[in-house]
Amino acid sequence: MEQQIVTTDKENLIKCIQNFVTIDDNLKLINEKTKLLKEKKQKLSTVICDYVEDNNINKNIKITDGVLKVSEKKEYTPLSYGYIEDCLSQIIQDENKVSYIIQFLKDKREIKTSLEIRRTKK
Repeated sequence: MEQQIVTTDKENLIKCIQNFVTIDDNLKLINEKTKLLKEKKQKLSTVICDYVEDNNINKNIKITDGVLKVSEKKEYTPLSYGYIEDCLSQIIQDENKVSYIIQFLKDKREIKTSLEIRRTKK
């Protein structure tokens, strides 16, 4: 349902800007609501997981439309430059070589440029 918007005159441009602002406002509200719901869900998840673990009960909880499965999840930290530098320092003793490798990785990153609209409110 994506429609192509073509601005042929100033009046159309003004309409496009008004639509952009309206959509931007709506997205902001949706994102705020989503953030609050995710926070509530996380708190409830913690309560449920703690209860299941503390009371040593079945990790599959039947609900009306299916099952809630309580399971362990591994989360890896991101591969940051600091982390890579720490790891390289453990296997390469020469700090100059480590610094060279880190700088090389930074310099070789692909850079993509594009135009965007940023909205700032008063």
